[in-house]
Amino acid sequence: MSRADRRRQLLETAEQVFAERGFRAVSMDEIAERCGVSKPLLYEHFGSKDGLVQATIDRVRAELYEATSAAMAQARDPREMVWRGMLAYFEFMDAHSRSFMMLLQEPMVVPGGTDDVLEQTRRQQSGLIAPLLAALAPDVPPAAVEAYTEIIIGGCERLALWRLSHPELSARDAARYMTDFTWNALREHVRADLMPPPLGPDAPSGAS
Repeated sequence: MSRADRRRQLLETAEQVFAERGFRAVSMDEIAERCGVSKPLLYEHFGSKDGLVQATIDRVRAELYEATSAAMAQARDPREMVWRGMLAYFEFMDAHSRSFMMLLQEPMVVPGGTDDVLEQTRRQQSGLIAPLLAALAPDVPPAAVEAYTEIIIGGCERLALWRLSHPELSARDAARYMTDFTWNALREHVRADLMPPPLGPDAPSGAS
């Protein structure tokens, strides 16, 4: 196994263990045992437990960005871009729900703490959303674009958390609600030809 593949394997296992037991409760010995490697190998890759925690979070954040940006890049029009981005976000949250819930509930052991980690993730997503809004509504002042971006990010985050106790709401449902909400909120700012009807309950992933 190459060093890169080994590192990927270690991070995948570490994320599972942290999600199951929490950052503080898990020891490097436990992670090494679950990975089937020696503890010195973990230190060789990550330097410390803090380093492993940070690397695990960085990996999840990078994968979220890749998933949402790749989905948006496949869109044929602005409405589909919003839909695909929302769907990718909520599907990713489903796959990593325990990890993100842990970030919100447990104080971090890494420098900067939970607030800093979450804010970095939010800023990453705003880098995708704000340019899209600015392109859809070029006459909207930059401050308003920034405000709308923050509202969308906050709405997505709260809906993702709410779904943890409402599993009957699928990722597809959540994406549809957020897409309709976003477009309805921007209706007066976006050209009429870019405003299709609300998405139906059975909207496909390429809906426009």
